[in-house]
Amino acid sequence: MIKYLRFTLPVLVLFAASCSSVYMPNVPNTPMLSKQGEFSGGAHISLKGNTSVNGAYAVSDHVGLLFSGSRMNSERKTKDFGHKLIEIGGGYFDTFGPDNNRIIEIYAGVGKGWSDITFRDFKDDVLISNEVQDVDYRKTFLQVNYSSKKKNNLRLFGTDFPINYGTALRISHIKMDRFFLNGVVQPKEDNIFFEPVFFTRMALSKTFQLQYTTSSNIGLKNRKYMSAGNSIFTIGVVVNVGGK
Repeated sequence: MIKYLRFTLPVLVLFAASCSSVYMPNVPNTPMLSKQGEFSGGAHISLKGNTSVNGAYAVSDHVGLLFSGSRMNSERKTKDFGHKLIEIGGGYFDTFGPDNNRIIEIYAGVGKGWSDITFRDFKDDVLISNEVQDVDYRKTFLQVNYSSKKKNNLRLFGTDFPINYGTALRISHIKMDRFFLNGVVQPKEDNIFFEPVFFTRMALSKTFQLQYTTSSNIGLKNRKYMSAGNSIFTIGVVVNVGGK
């Protein structure tokens, strides 16, 4: 079932990406912490140019702290999209299984985001309308990560590269603090998003891994602006230092 979802989820991502929303999700923090003193860091970029940076540190054998940030600045003829988001959080992690190589992580946190979006409508290359959306919002989230360090090997150019997989299930509540439309104050919106995330990592060394992340974004409330119009489809690099 999990393998089927890994192949079908990119289709859902492309479908969801055809819409528009003032909320642009970041890549969830999936550090795969395993013991005290371990550090995990990552940098990811999407096809749209949304960059995400993640960091995590295990302050004990079961407690981890998180930090995440993302940014995007896309300028096109008919649409400009500017976005910034920061998050902090923490939670519990543990290893289990016959070889102690499976990891469960439960994290919660808060965040703050900003979006500036401009839509332009042209007729015969003449601008006929212009709409500017300016939004500040706050965020709370809860996520559960499951991953395994049990590795399969991918053989490329005569070399074996270990491959492992993981899943994150994230619930995010987003609430506008400020919303302007062409400079005029608008009623504020909120929404609850369910974001199932799947990632695959290919180990280049004991420290560095390439990560492919794909996700859907499902809004549980019907909203015009704070809707589920963006999803995750990124390539990145992850560093883990000091783990088991």
